[in-house]
Amino acid sequence: MTKSPVILWLRRDLRLSDHPALTAACESGRPVIPVYVHDDQVGSLGAAQKLRLDLALAHFAKVLADQGSKLILRKGAALDVLRDLVKETGADTIYWSRLYNKPANDRDSAVKSALKEDGLTAKSFAGHLLFEPWTVETKTGGFYKVYTPMWKAVRGNDIAEPLPRPAKIAAPERWPASDDLADWSLRAAMQRGADILASHCTVGEDAAHSRLGQFIAHKVADYVTNRDLPGVKGTSNLSENLTFGEISPRVCWHAGQRALRDGKSDAEVFLKELVWREFAYHLAHHTPRILTDNWKEDWDAFPWNTDITPHVQAWQQGRTGIRFVDAAMREMYVTGTMHNRGRMIVASYLTKHLMTHWKIGLDWFADHLIDWDPCSNAMGWQWSAGSGPDATPYFRVFNPVTQLDKFDKDRDYVKRWLADGYRSPSDTALAYFDMIPRSWDMRADAAYPDPIVAPDKGRSRALDAYSSRGF
Repeated sequence: MTKSPVILWLRRDLRLSDHPALTAACESGRPVIPVYVHDDQVGSLGAAQKLRLDLALAHFAKVLADQGSKLILRKGAALDVLRDLVKETGADTIYWSRLYNKPANDRDSAVKSALKEDGLTAKSFAGHLLFEPWTVETKTGGFYKVYTPMWKAVRGNDIAEPLPRPAKIAAPERWPASDDLADWSLRAAMQRGADILASHCTVGEDAAHSRLGQFIAHKVADYVTNRDLPGVKGTSNLSENLTFGEISPRVCWHAGQRALRDGKSDAEVFLKELVWREFAYHLAHHTPRILTDNWKEDWDAFPWNTDITPHVQAWQQGRTGIRFVDAAMREMYVTGTMHNRGRMIVASYLTKHLMTHWKIGLDWFADHLIDWDPCSNAMGWQWSAGSGPDATPYFRVFNPVTQLDKFDKDRDYVKRWLADGYRSPSDTALAYFDMIPRSWDMRADAAYPDPIVAPDKGRSRALDAYSSRGF
């Protein structure tokens, strides 16, 4: 008698190696049916994320096909889809990798309970993080609210070695029907910018491992200095791949540890960045309000602007008249990513110089980042605004002009992304005008705009507001 198959419900784990749920399914000796479900949470993704997901799914489908397997695509509520597949295939076991943001956790808990009530085996596995959020505690038994003590607590943890790729993924005798990926129209929201954005994506597990290898071999030794220079390619750029689970954090961690043992001391800062990601998930698990509300509740009284004003629109469109801000915003629009120094600058400018609620920035990033991560995005914005844990102090207002002088002295970054005012702008700068809505009425040959808010005036206004509210 043919063994009943295991349904592998894929989400942000589109890889073969170091995939505990996939490994467990294969080790069961039973056929494995990989499935990706387009539910409401997928439907709510931003335009750039949807396009990147389309590329990721198409690529992973080919990877599975090369292994003699197949990716099944279904659209609908996750529980309904999984129940339908159980009926169609005779499966009695469903495995998946855990997610940790509240909407996903609520959905997964409800799905697990319902499937178990149906008499099925439903099991979730680790894999998206280095360690589960509930396993890291302070000495008094609580959760960490400050990053540095958490780093000190976990840096010596024994992180298990990554799992190898399964030697074989057993196929069922008959495959269930699958949707056609093209029918999901995941690229549609990007409109005319889809092809340009796609050209900046680095998709798939092999590409992610190559990216990590190049970083460790050629960049990590100078990481401390170069990671702050937006005009230098000094970072790993792995956030895109970690977001979709095309590489596991354990693989990255052990690569960093090997670099440390080889004498590349800057690798420790790379490891700290991996734990910073863990910190975001740690907080999202213990205080889920960080995803939607001020983590520090006293900030609810702060007089944020919550409207899309002309100044906010100028920020969104990269025409504030502040070169560092505008270059970073245009980089994100074209590539779906933004240099980390740029993220700090544009977030500080929006929340402090423009006195605008961080949620407006969070939503804009969610729509335009291919490496959008619900936990990291929320923590980053609240860190910049001052309302979050371990936040930048309210009185620290980045001056985007002096920051540019410090980190982009030769204006390599600015020239790469700004066309206005340059006789021979770069192709990357011009690409921005091929992507943006025509209704914005922006031209590459226009004069560069004057600042909408001067840095010194914006800083003074912000500090006055903080002082008057007792911050």
